Amino acid sequence: MPWLQIKARITDAEAPLMEQLFQSAGAVSVTLLDAEDEAVFQLDPDSTPLWQQTMLCALYESDADADSIIALITAGSRLQESDLLTENIADQDWERAWMSDFKPMRFGDRLWVCPSWSEPPEPEAVNIMLDPGLAFGSGTHPTTALCLAWLDSQELTNKRVIDYGCGSGILAIAAALLGASSVVAVDNDPQAVTASGNNRDMNGVSPELMTVHLPGESHEPADVVVANILSGPLAELTPVLASLTLPGGKLILSGVLSEQTETLMASYAPYFAMQPPVISDEWVRIEGTRLNTVV
Repeated sequence: MPWLQIKARITDAEAPLMEQLFQSAGAVSVTLLDAEDEAVFQLDPDSTPLWQQTMLCALYESDADADSIIALITAGSRLQESDLLTENIADQDWERAWMSDFKPMRFGDRLWVCPSWSEPPEPEAVNIMLDPGLAFGSGTHPTTALCLAWLDSQELTNKRVIDYGCGSGILAIAAALLGASSVVAVDNDPQAVTASGNNRDMNGVSPELMTVHLPGESHEPADVVVANILSGPLAELTPVLASLTLPGGKLILSGVLSEQTETLMASYAPYFAMQPPVISDEWVRIEGTRLNTVV
């Protein structure tokens, strides 16, 4: 049957209460999406949202009274009627539609990302097996693609790599499979840490080669640091990421829109020799080489 869908842009701090509010108004399901990305996650009661801006999508049965639902939502929150987007969407086999949309993708010369139900097009290539589902990043977004292509272009043998804000662990797993000697994946979201560990195990990467943890655990600076987050957190993390990068090492930043590039590069310029940004669909990858300056 068709469905009534209601969308609202909210903050991550509001997500738990908003989810409860939309469910109390009769939602069959509530899904949260990063408002500046394409990765999808379901919010569990004790989870920590990963992103600062969130798009809430609630599904209701087609015969639900949209006016009554909107009245309940606006009465119980800061949202106004103009903040709510309602639309009717056709029914479909959601699981099969989702699976058909996700196909093997190639990044650079060696690297593929493949769903578990698909045979790798090039078995001899470096293949990451990863299902999108609730994963935080599956290679489909330009920022992830930019980082994967960069990793594919590098000689990572005997290099230490840190993936800061690892999400699904896709970049950390890529680094491990491309020959890095040590990989550390860090995320402030327990759900992401769990997802990264599961994806690591699915790809046959040992916990000794790739460790996954929350921020706060100490580890040595790395030859390569990759951070695919968002511009705001990246600016706040400037001293942290600078301290984690060895002199002469590489820092790769993404999750940045083109209009945010100049300000962010200025934040990192005291610590890194910055290269011209690489742009894809208004998203940017920034590369810097660590200077000998003290943080």
